[in-house]
Amino acid sequence: MLTYHVPPQILFQKLDRDAVLLNLPSERYFGLDPVGARLWQVLAETHCLETAIQTLLREYAVDEAQLRLDVQELVESLIAKGLLVARAESSDAVAK
Repeated sequence: MLTYHVPPQILFQKLDRDAVLLNLPSERYFGLDPVGARLWQVLAETHCLETAIQTLLREYAVDEAQLRLDVQELVESLIAKGLLVARAESSDAVAK
């Protein structure tokens, strides 16, 4: 199972409904719209992509298939930019 973690050098700042991420070493900013900001918050708290998707489905009137595609695209972009890290963990480690 993959879990998702925010590296310690990444800062998150909520701005009204949007949010900004700052990668301290590179000094680069990355903006998130309200849905992206909510995804970030849930992933930072739960580390679970499926939990984040289910939360967004409850909170927004959106097609599930489209949401899954959009979330996967955003998560891949965040990982590529070093703003999020995916880790493979066993079920036992996650349950603890």
